[in-house]
Amino acid sequence: MTANPEIRGNTLRVYLYMLRHGPSELRDIQHGVGLSTASLASYHLGRLAEVGYVSKDRFGRYLAVPEASVQILGGYSRIGSAIVPQLYFFTVVFTILTAFFSTLTLNSPNFVVYLIATSVAMVVTFWYETVRLWRRLPV
Repeated sequence: MTANPEIRGNTLRVYLYMLRHGPSELRDIQHGVGLSTASLASYHLGRLAEVGYVSKDRFGRYLAVPEASVQILGGYSRIGSAIVPQLYFFTVVFTILTAFFSTLTLNSPNFVVYLIATSVAMVVTFWYETVRLWRRLPV
């Protein structure tokens, strides 16, 4: 296995398809990912197999190597078949807390400016990181 190669685009989509659907045949992967030909699916499977992220079972079906998902999906969490950025949860909680505490402190002049400035900075940072990670995943 090579040292953490960059897997992206259609190759990443092929890996994610297999991760979600389990053992799959070449044509299933081709149609499931929306690739135009079986040879294109085979090319992406070859790239994944070359770095040890895909294997074949005794029936000739392709399997995603689960250990590879840690390397490929660093910064993401699986919830069922959905894959979401890990920062998403922190972003949602922090956004709610900031809105709540900002509303409570609007009547008090003590530290209101600092609370709002800090909260806005953190919310912007969390959302930036979340969107950045989300864009790494193909649709």
